[in-house]
Amino acid sequence: MKTFLFAAAALMCTTPVRAEGDKSALAAQMKSAKVPLSQGLAASASKGKPISGKFEVEDGKLQLSVYTAKGTNYSEVIVDHKTGKVKESKAITGGDDLTAAKAQAEAMASAKTSLKAAVDEAVKANKGYRAVSVTPSMKDGHASAEVTLLKGKESKTVTEQLD
Repeated sequence: MKTFLFAAAALMCTTPVRAEGDKSALAAQMKSAKVPLSQGLAASASKGKPISGKFEVEDGKLQLSVYTAKGTNYSEVIVDHKTGKVKESKAITGGDDLTAAKAQAEAMASAKTSLKAAVDEAVKANKGYRAVSVTPSMKDGHASAEVTLLKGKESKTVTEQLD
């Protein structure tokens, strides 16, 4: 039994912790971001219609990721969080990312308000907070966006109507 517990403890200590979703890791990294989420959404529009966006910690580094749709094609656009310029664009071709992109594109197809406008409104209504993610969805036939806001280490999510 002791051997099993030791092996389990060793495994837990060596298993990497995913920073995505780790709000304290994101809060610490956000200090280096010079570009607001809304600017990243605007920059990504050169690659298609922005359908979601978020700051995330990937491999220990902060990045600004925006999903875009152009026709039936979807891409993940990485925007430099310091300059606001597009760094790279990768096609989304399968898996959970494609499923999410299709659902987000469907919500944005019925939206009358852009994600950028929704983010700007959420930030305006929550002084001192910074938007770190925006994800659209359909609820009861209406498009809305969940905007996650961060102020220091404090976070909250607000809903903005898109129709």
